[in-house]
Amino acid sequence: MAIPKNLTLTWLGHSTFKITTPEGKIILIDPWVAGNPACPDTNKQFERLDLMLVTHGHFDHIADAVALARAHKPQVVAIYEVCHWLESKGVENLHPMNKGGSQVVEGVTITMTHADHSCGILEDGKIIYGGEAAGYLLQFSTGYRIYHAGDTALFGDMRLIGDLYRPKLALLPIGDLFTMNPREAAYAARLLRVREVIPMHFGTFPLLSGTSEVFKKEIRKVAKAKVLELEPGESLP
Repeated sequence: MAIPKNLTLTWLGHSTFKITTPEGKIILIDPWVAGNPACPDTNKQFERLDLMLVTHGHFDHIADAVALARAHKPQVVAIYEVCHWLESKGVENLHPMNKGGSQVVEGVTITMTHADHSCGILEDGKIIYGGEAAGYLLQFSTGYRIYHAGDTALFGDMRLIGDLYRPKLALLPIGDLFTMNPREAAYAARLLRVREVIPMHFGTFPLLSGTSEVFKKEIRKVAKAKVLELEPGESLP
């Protein structure tokens, strides 16, 4: 079983995930649904959101953050500079943080990790500084831990994330061009020493050439992790 029965994870396509915690709280990671071509129409509306996490400021991770935050008033976690930008748009309930820090929000212990990527926010044709890209380690009340890598290249300190936090499940980008390719993502799973991996950030656009089939072949060469393939809109467990 990929995740405990008291936790539900739904892939909404690209890097966007919806998680229901054991306490029934609704988490949305990287809010891009309205314009996300991979997200099924039936998953683009929410009855409520309790917590929203943003890994970085690129449009395919933050495009719906302002609209959803205004509509549902969730607690919002992001790196300091992204929170500052969201505040300028009228977003409330902000919980800024930075890499290496941890905080508890809605019963979830959130640790911000490094990601090797850029983080400019495109607004009115100009790039606004958005701090740095990040990933998140989420620990739930049961002790179960999920690592969302965000957009990232492979970096050696993923081994430290594995050593310190021991995530059970990793959500890793495999699309290439803007992130790791399948071979690099397979090695990331080795460094993290996770039991299971869900590939993300692939197939949304033709430019993202990495595939889950190649990822499965590569991971068999270097790691023992099981690859869990989801279709957009599909949930676990």
